[in-house]
Amino acid sequence: MLLDSPVGTQTPALPTREALVPLGQPAPLATLDALLAFRAAVYAAFGRRRDALFELMDALASAGPVVSPIHLSLEPVHRRGWGSFYAALNRGEVPGDAIEALLAQHPLAEAAGGPLIFGVDTSVWPRCDAETSPARGFYHHASRHSAGKPIVAGWSFQWVAQLSLTHDSWTAPLSVRRVPPGTEVNEAAARQIKALLARWPDDGRLPLFAFDCGYDSVQLGESLAGVKVAIVVRLREGRCLYADPTPPLAAAGKRRGRPRRHGAKFACADPTTWWAPDTEHTEEDPQYGHVRVRAWGHVHGKVQEHAGRGTRGPAPLQRGTLLLVEVERRPRQTRHPKPMWLWWQGPPGSNPDLALVWRG
Repeated sequence: MLLDSPVGTQTPALPTREALVPLGQPAPLATLDALLAFRAAVYAAFGRRRDALFELMDALASAGPVVSPIHLSLEPVHRRGWGSFYAALNRGEVPGDAIEALLAQHPLAEAAGGPLIFGVDTSVWPRCDAETSPARGFYHHASRHSAGKPIVAGWSFQWVAQLSLTHDSWTAPLSVRRVPPGTEVNEAAARQIKALLARWPDDGRLPLFAFDCGYDSVQLGESLAGVKVAIVVRLREGRCLYADPTPPLAAAGKRRGRPRRHGAKFACADPTTWWAPDTEHTEEDPQYGHVRVRAWGHVHGKVQEHAGRGTRGPAPLQRGTLLLVEVERRPRQTRHPKPMWLWWQGPPGSNPDLALVWRG
């Protein structure tokens, strides 16, 4: 139902709040008022062709799969002609900064007062047949394949969305950026996070940003140095990390070579290289059964690509906490669950909450 469409002369009489709620049920006035205010703020943020853009937004939200974009103009909520549809796409103004600032004012209600958890990931818009499309690149795609390989030609977009700990599929998208080919995705994610935190109210909570294994934990730590955030990155099974070296024994006036930078090797795929964890957490979860989380602190990885490469200077070291998450079962038992390796890094003096990190 079109709750509110401030689109000029074609706007019908707005329904009352009581008319939008079935008889015999209490009207959620606070929720409805928040929705009406949010839609009015979105409309006010639009620039030129805001009337047609607003109806196009409603058509996108209510229509299912369509043959082509112009079919959205046939939706009942889009009360203008096809000419207005194309004019909105060609000359309409949607200020991204203003919309993202508005979204930051409406966090998830389920996460109010709880931990701040955000997910960062990329999604690909396949444009396989658009050979003349500008800035089209080749990206991994899990479901679509080209020549038998999960690679498609298209556009890549990077999303930042707020997550909650409730068992549902709802998220709150807060920011999206186009990632052209050749862009360093870790630096692009850091810039996007800094822009989001500049708009987010500082209430003293430490935000946690979760990344998949397509991101590099060391480069993220370098790009987010000095920012008050915590990150958790899923690592590949074959990752190798290192402890700090033990201090050398004092010799009588003798010193050979430069000091060591890497200590004992920790190979995730080789349990014989593991030493005793610093902390451990266990719990019983209704969906995952028995959960065990082990953590090894003050470890670091070797960096191959960094800003100072080729200058003969030392490679940067980003120290963090390595976590191993093991669960008894999956919510949908399709195969035996494998161990999951995570990398956590936060501001100096902070420690990971193992019960929160594995859920995040």
